[in-house]
Amino acid sequence: MNSSDDVLKYSTTDKIEGNAKIISGTIKEETGKALHSPNLKAKGNAEKNVGHVQKKIGEIEKVLDV
Repeated sequence: MNSSDDVLKYSTTDKIEGNAKIISGTIKEETGKALHSPNLKAKGNAEKNVGHVQKKIGEIEKVLDV
């Protein structure tokens, strides 16, 4: 396996994990809204933001071939 294969793998992994965090965070945020739990809503929002950052890192890694 050459280094470009590794980069593709890592960038793809980051994008997939980022999407998973976005989905999980959205579920927590909406559950927090439904249950009137500001703490759960905030945790969900934070997790969703982390997911967006991780997904963007994966996209940048792919473009830069880091």
